[in-house]
Amino acid sequence: MRTIELSDRQEKIIEIVKESGPITGEKIADRLNLTRATLRPDLAILTMAGFLDARPRVGYFYTGKSSTQLLSESVNKIKVNEYKSIPVVVNENVSIYDAIVTMFLEDVGTLFVVDDKSLLVGVLSRKDCLRASIGKQELNSVPVHIIMTRMPNITTCKSDDLLIDVAEKLIEKQIDSIPIVKEKEEGLEVIGRVTKSNITKAFVTLFKKD
Repeated sequence: MRTIELSDRQEKIIEIVKESGPITGEKIADRLNLTRATLRPDLAILTMAGFLDARPRVGYFYTGKSSTQLLSESVNKIKVNEYKSIPVVVNENVSIYDAIVTMFLEDVGTLFVVDDKSLLVGVLSRKDCLRASIGKQELNSVPVHIIMTRMPNITTCKSDDLLIDVAEKLIEKQIDSIPIVKEKEEGLEVIGRVTKSNITKAFVTLFKKD
């Protein structure tokens, strides 16, 4: 796992605060023979990153947290809603052929199947379509509800779930996509999706910020 890279001056600031904290910004500047204005960006970075804590009229404290701990804390704050994608849905009565065409045109590996009320009733994967294609079924006439995975055997998540928990579900279930759902009286409405690409984007963005 990549760690947060600090400059030599930032490392020295941390060491000073470790030894002498709580300590004011002015005293840290004096120890380094620098002006308070010169240190302000470094202190802001270290505070926002979580290495230091600042209290008015008291000074800076060392939090005692490693860069790995801080990264872990950041990961555990990311919600599904921050990195969701638009879901690609098909009606349960469309043909397998039309579903395959939709997958190709939308460049997705999973379709979410809904009924006439737009409620989730199934999930259709590439494997499902491939299995049907190599069989003797007539793809133009067989509806997707014949081959889809049905409720309740569908893994779902909600907008306020943690992204790391969804990532674990993707790994555990060995699937490529999970529908984000909203509970309604009649059933579940699909409002988004989380894919392996979403997870990758989230972690790359987090690492770049660090």
